[in-house]
Amino acid sequence: MDKKKVHLIGIGGISMSGIAEMLLNANYIVSGTDLNETEITEKLKANGAIIKKGHHPEMIKDADIVVYTAAIKEDDPERLEAQKLNKETYERAEFLGQLSQAYQNCICISGTHGKSTTTGMVSLVFLTANLNPTIQIGANLPQINGNYYIGGKEYLIMEACEYVDSFLHFHPTSEIILNIDDDHLDYFKNIDNIKKSFTKYLNLLPTNGFAVLNADDANVTDIIPQTNAKIITYGLNNKASFTAQNITKNDLGFYSFDVYYQEEFFFHLDLALNGKHNIYNALSATSLCHEYHIAKETIKKGLEAYHGVDRRFQYLGEYQGAKVYDDYAHHPTEIASTWEAVKTVKHHESWAVFQSHTYSRTVQHLDEFADILANFDHVIIAKIYPAREINTFGVREDELVAKIKLKNSHVIYLDDFAKITDYLKENIKPDDLVVTIGAGPINTVGYNLVQKNAQ
Repeated sequence: MDKKKVHLIGIGGISMSGIAEMLLNANYIVSGTDLNETEITEKLKANGAIIKKGHHPEMIKDADIVVYTAAIKEDDPERLEAQKLNKETYERAEFLGQLSQAYQNCICISGTHGKSTTTGMVSLVFLTANLNPTIQIGANLPQINGNYYIGGKEYLIMEACEYVDSFLHFHPTSEIILNIDDDHLDYFKNIDNIKKSFTKYLNLLPTNGFAVLNADDANVTDIIPQTNAKIITYGLNNKASFTAQNITKNDLGFYSFDVYYQEEFFFHLDLALNGKHNIYNALSATSLCHEYHIAKETIKKGLEAYHGVDRRFQYLGEYQGAKVYDDYAHHPTEIASTWEAVKTVKHHESWAVFQSHTYSRTVQHLDEFADILANFDHVIIAKIYPAREINTFGVREDELVAKIKLKNSHVIYLDDFAKITDYLKENIKPDDLVVTIGAGPINTVGYNLVQKNAQ
């Protein structure tokens, strides 16, 4: 692209901010707007971006290109101004796809669950190998002090989300597909459409590219025949290229295991992570990094140095002797993984503080949410986080409460974060475990609880 002035609507977003930094590094003039002023926007300002809070259609006039996220509606003042002035406009994923073509190797990590964690794992191995990758990740990775890292042009490691077929705009040379589950049904409608989208994504690979696929996920193995690219598999329950054996865990719930490649011992891994799902994530990262000819000692060093990204069963601190965690889980399968992680940590009683993410997902998975949340000793339901939606579904929080109550009477609905914090403060006991669950701002509760303890 030869244009030099790019305006980003929603520049403070987790992916948009990374795009902004890539553009700044390539000497583009970058402007943007966001409804919130955050550490991310302040960092971009310090690096040269011109950013204003709120809606500023007057900023469109000087832009050559306007980029917006899927969350920005068609009636947004800046999108309307761009249309009026006949500006060249792109949705975020489409624009990122264009930027990705500048890299020799575009490594895309996809799947319904585990994308950010696995992107973090792969990134840390490449950094440990001194390969200087450019990184786009959907969460904060402490080792790069943010959600992006500007490296060289040889490797781009990026999280590839399937929502609204976003990942179909990318140009991958290699892929990881962690799993395929029935999420984002507001767009896909059913699992068959999701599998069709992943099949199209798999077919983006060139014939000299490769895909790392979960051999234990039936939806993933269903699409394997649809590609001519090289396939590397991993798993626990089926014969795969990379497998884990002799699995153990310590008192903190961290897993250790032997990795085998083509039925021969490869190396031993001691993960600093809870949750059996992270064995799968580590196997996928090992498979991909091995295919890029990274030494096994370096892969091991990078994976064992990885302590997670923010909001993935993240330990926040304590309140009066109770451990407080936060988890981004917003699908029943993800919450099941959170529950498995909770069980690995020694504690007295467990408290789940759940904020469902979007009305459509709440309706589609109401029974499944109730089934998995009922496993916790105590459940607090927060107000549904609408994200991009209006409640045309008529769903209410008390419907979820009623379904949980059929299996667990210790469940309540509180409509305000301050009320939830106060309720926890009054009721949790030493050695209890509290985990805030959801992709919205429910982690505020955990942080407020820990901060109150620190005062």
